[in-house]
Amino acid sequence: MSVFYERFDRHDHGQGLKAHATHYCPGCGHGLVHKYLAESIESLGLQDRTVLVSPVGCTVFMYYYMDVGNTQAAHGRAPAVAIGHKLANPNSIVIAYQGDGDLASIGLAEIFHAANLGLPISVIFVNNAIYGMTGGQMAPTTPMGLKTATSPHGRGRYEGMPMRMAEQIAALDAPVYVERVALYDAKQRVKAHKAIARALQIQNERRGFSFVEVLAECPTHLKLTPQDAEKWVRDSMVPLFPLGVKKDISPEPWPEQPEPSFDPSKVAQVIGGSTADVPRFASSFPKTTFGDDVALKLAGAGGDGAQTAALLLARAAIQEGFDATHIPSYGPESRGGTSYADVHLAKDEVLSPAAPHPHVLVAFNAPSLAKFGSTVVPGGVVVYDKTVISEAPSLPGVRVYGVPLAAIAQELGAPVVKNIVALGALHAATELLPKESLLLAIKQALEHKAHLYPVNERAFDRGVAAVNALRSAS
Repeated sequence: MSVFYERFDRHDHGQGLKAHATHYCPGCGHGLVHKYLAESIESLGLQDRTVLVSPVGCTVFMYYYMDVGNTQAAHGRAPAVAIGHKLANPNSIVIAYQGDGDLASIGLAEIFHAANLGLPISVIFVNNAIYGMTGGQMAPTTPMGLKTATSPHGRGRYEGMPMRMAEQIAALDAPVYVERVALYDAKQRVKAHKAIARALQIQNERRGFSFVEVLAECPTHLKLTPQDAEKWVRDSMVPLFPLGVKKDISPEPWPEQPEPSFDPSKVAQVIGGSTADVPRFASSFPKTTFGDDVALKLAGAGGDGAQTAALLLARAAIQEGFDATHIPSYGPESRGGTSYADVHLAKDEVLSPAAPHPHVLVAFNAPSLAKFGSTVVPGGVVVYDKTVISEAPSLPGVRVYGVPLAAIAQELGAPVVKNIVALGALHAATELLPKESLLLAIKQALEHKAHLYPVNERAFDRGVAAVNALRSAS
């Protein structure tokens, strides 16, 4: 079976010749590298074991072309994702395919740590000296004097010196094979093909980390014809980035690593979870004016418990069979100021975990209410701690409940449970999740501190009662 798909099912759903054309610009070096990589995978018989990791950049659509396992990584994070794949499936052939802006800029820490770890993975580094996908900005490998979108007068001293990645990777102890090749003529293409095949063979033999840097053409951003771009690589890049093998050693193969277990009971034991069935108390997703994806923001100073309350909300929702996310955001202050957590509860799927315009806000201190109160959508709900916020905010179209969260917790003799008071108030104000769901999540969180559950349950009930009293008074 060919590693290349017979038809490239691209985003434009092209027909005829378009169904067999890549998205790369004419003369781009990526096409040749794809060809050599696919042929090497096929000739070595690695297709069914290969996982190809491509991040943000010109190769972002690589999964349209190669019939292997494919993973999309965040910008620069391909080596970290590759390590995860290799450890999860030691028998796989894992290839991180990266450009110069991706690997040598935002992903610089990832590539150095991955290379220094030395696991048997292969990195194909395509160096065309420019940010190709995003508009021709200067890259870490851009030669001195080259004009780019971000160095219109040419790269100079103030932009720093170009980085020679192959030499720096080769200087580390762990990598076993590092070579720089090019594509500008037939002889160099043969060497590039052999280098890529060797990198995969080394991984197949479990000998260690391999790194192949390919000097490639980008006619579009060089503003040259494909032929002139090849000459530019030969005359301008090669003197700066000398070709050849930078490191080639043959250590003993890494010992065979047993396949990790993904048995749910064993995983649960390691992470402290449980495979037991969890009771559900909701008959359906809550019917609110907010729709099928409810955004909440819980905010306060460090130590207010906003993050814990957010986690409990997300856990309760997941146990009810809904989708839920929790994204923490910590401010620089350990006390004072504001840190917050964004929570989404969705009937089917959370499409974006951020909550810039929440339906519900729980504010534990004045800075949090001042910062986020105005972002609550019309028809939304705000619960704030009346103990520390003396003046009720004016938020037209929003239901506002001032509950003395801290004062209630003090009365209960447990100041730390004010976030549980807030959860009770939130439940009464919104009825997003059944009381039983939230109390179960609290009980689970206190599994090893069961003696604390009664005061937490009382705190929750006091929060409910406080909001019900406000409703009755109005």
